Amino acid sequence: MLHSEFDYVVVGGGSAGCCVAGRLSEDLSTTVCLLEAGGSDDSVLVRAPLGFAATAPFKINSWGYNTIPQAGFNGREGFQPRGKVMGGSSSVNAMVYTRGNPNDYKQWAQLGNDGWSYQDVLPYFKKAENNECFGANDYRGVGGPLNVSFLRSPSPLNNAFMKACNEQGIPTNPDYNGAQQFGVSPGQVTQKGGERWNAARAYVDPHRHQDNLKVISHAHATQIVFEGKRAVGIQYSVNGVLHEVKARKEVIVSGGSFGSPQLLMLSGVGPAQHLQSLGIPLVHELQGVGQNLQDHVTTVLIYKTHKINEAMGFSIRGTWNFIKAIFEWRSKRTGWVTSNVSETQGFVSTQGNQDHPDIQLALCTGIVDDHARKMHWGHGYTLHVTLMRPKSRGTLTLASRNPMDKPLIDPAFFKDPEDINTLIAGTQLGLDIMNSVALKAYRGKMIYPVDRNRVEDIRSFLRDHSDTEYHPVGTCKMGPASDPLAVVDAHLKVHGLHNLRVIDASVMPNLVTGNTNAPTIMIAEKGVDLLRAAA
Repeated sequence: MLHSEFDYVVVGGGSAGCCVAGRLSEDLSTTVCLLEAGGSDDSVLVRAPLGFAATAPFKINSWGYNTIPQAGFNGREGFQPRGKVMGGSSSVNAMVYTRGNPNDYKQWAQLGNDGWSYQDVLPYFKKAENNECFGANDYRGVGGPLNVSFLRSPSPLNNAFMKACNEQGIPTNPDYNGAQQFGVSPGQVTQKGGERWNAARAYVDPHRHQDNLKVISHAHATQIVFEGKRAVGIQYSVNGVLHEVKARKEVIVSGGSFGSPQLLMLSGVGPAQHLQSLGIPLVHELQGVGQNLQDHVTTVLIYKTHKINEAMGFSIRGTWNFIKAIFEWRSKRTGWVTSNVSETQGFVSTQGNQDHPDIQLALCTGIVDDHARKMHWGHGYTLHVTLMRPKSRGTLTLASRNPMDKPLIDPAFFKDPEDINTLIAGTQLGLDIMNSVALKAYRGKMIYPVDRNRVEDIRSFLRDHSDTEYHPVGTCKMGPASDPLAVVDAHLKVHGLHNLRVIDASVMPNLVTGNTNAPTIMIAEKGVDLLRAAA
């Protein structure tokens, strides 16, 4: 077993871990070790924005998780592709840059998390971004590591969709990350010059040449090393060989909403009864580890179209167009290959509450059926209708004490009946939009027809065709010690332990209204300031 020592050891080279490691290494007197279970992000499937359409369904650069069978899905298993590569899920996601709603963070603070209101976190969103869309203003920042832009070559289909939303009383909103979230908008993406701008490129690559930053890839963390209640290092495996790295100051767990609770429990931190049933020696009991799992559940409304130049798909002509698009991207960094597929974003409310929408609409300029794992001949477009604040709560538990075994993921989709009822109302609105006059020139047959006026038919449709929108959070909940499910405090320190923090999406006490990558990076930016203050 090899040993080494650094000031900080960061477990997980995803969105949060890259930010933490990169920011800490800005101080050349501070030494940092970053452990990532996956390999390099220097691949065309990562750098070319459309490459993610191949990585998820084929489990490339992914942990390739599935949920346990979901009662809310009539016993189907859900798909959970999480990034296993430098940059983590920011290397395999749809690159949508969405911060959430100010009311989300107000609720975080009201739960006892001082310093996490919208006014508190807005400076960190601004600090992180280099916003090419609007420049610097009260809400947006420039000069940060994370590049945010509009798509270079959006499909004309987006304009028709936005007009269809207008027909249904949904206004066009220039910036859903600005003064108001409600409305429909062109998507903002983490791209730069027609390439994906993931967390690794933003935060780690600028510091790779420095002696004070050590990045170890293919390093699967197996256990946090404790001396009493103090975290002193990490044990990890590379090609089956165990190594150990020590932390002089702190260990930072940034394994994500599945990896972080899994590592804590494997290390003896978690629900005592669960750990003892697996023969794992208890270091510290925290009932909330792996609890409070929340995820955005989404459904898909898919339509065929004859406008094959404006919507992706499979056909002889479409294949030729795609070949031309590859050469266009290689020479100009424009065209179809720069698409994130999810090109337009809308935030609406089934309750008439424009201040806090409960449904996200995402227009995909292609047929996206079962995470693109189910293919269809021809061209089409898809509307994702996503429930923003589910009331259902699930769990992440261990299958065994073997660190290489996948955890048991149970998001408990539709466990609370209010969730499916809200998504039914959102689906009805989505159907109204898709059948608007503005989309008439595009609209072909619906692949899975459903009658917007037959509520029970929609309910059955949702159970058959819904799944994750890839936003699991909450399994290491942030909250005061009086909260029986809280795992970390407002400084992201693990309750009852020393020199150990969790900094990633797992600390979110509640889901945000939108995609989770930008909020995860915000959490990491704030976490770095907390680490520096402690040091």
